[in-house]
Amino acid sequence: MNRTSFKVEICANSYQSCVAARLGGADRVELCASMPEGGTTPSYGTICKVREIEGLRLHVLVRPRGSDFHYTSEEVDIMTKDIGMCRSLGVDGVVVGALRKDGQVDMETMKQLMEAAEGMSVTFHRAFDHCCDPFRALEDIIALGCDRILTSGQQPTAMLGVDLLRQLVEAASGRIRIMPGCGVNAGNIAQIAQTTGAKEFHFSARHQVESLMEFRNEKVCMGATCDEFVREETDSRQVEAAIAALLSL
Repeated sequence: MNRTSFKVEICANSYQSCVAARLGGADRVELCASMPEGGTTPSYGTICKVREIEGLRLHVLVRPRGSDFHYTSEEVDIMTKDIGMCRSLGVDGVVVGALRKDGQVDMETMKQLMEAAEGMSVTFHRAFDHCCDPFRALEDIIALGCDRILTSGQQPTAMLGVDLLRQLVEAASGRIRIMPGCGVNAGNIAQIAQTTGAKEFHFSARHQVESLMEFRNEKVCMGATCDEFVREETDSRQVEAAIAALLSL
């Protein structure tokens, strides 16, 4: 592959991760908060700061909470307002998804979100992996006008989902981009590319970063885990390694 034949998107959880993604050669980031919950909408301040990074396309996850993808009218209103915020800040794209109770794409909700996002690139996120019929969902999402689908092939990782990913790429037939994500790394990205025929790839390339705090009260937990002095951020070297693996094909 040559560098213009594929796109690399990094799932980034902070300004620092976005800087690392850019240094590693990523084409764009999907900016989100709360990665342990699968991602939620990041803060206004974080979006503003990331928008300052020159040469990096910015897509923002618009998801009001963790858990499932079936939303109340109030939550849909929150999402449309967040999309409006993204538009006002000059964000390049948004990442959204909504499902009905029966596991089909919620077309009514998605039409509202698409209208709010008019003019921006739209990715239908891994809510797709909870759809009851992936091929019907594919056609629904194409009809909505989304630009791409982020999916692990309805499996825990993209490597395990390569068979469905390949079928989706074939069924899409260039009408929408299928972007493998979840568990993608430098060690498997070339195989995923060859097996599926996908041209866009999504991964986080994270590593652990030690806190600079000197005084540490190890007894107090501020979240679900009790290690307040380690965080995960994107590693530019892992991004570079994945891109090199694709270039070697």
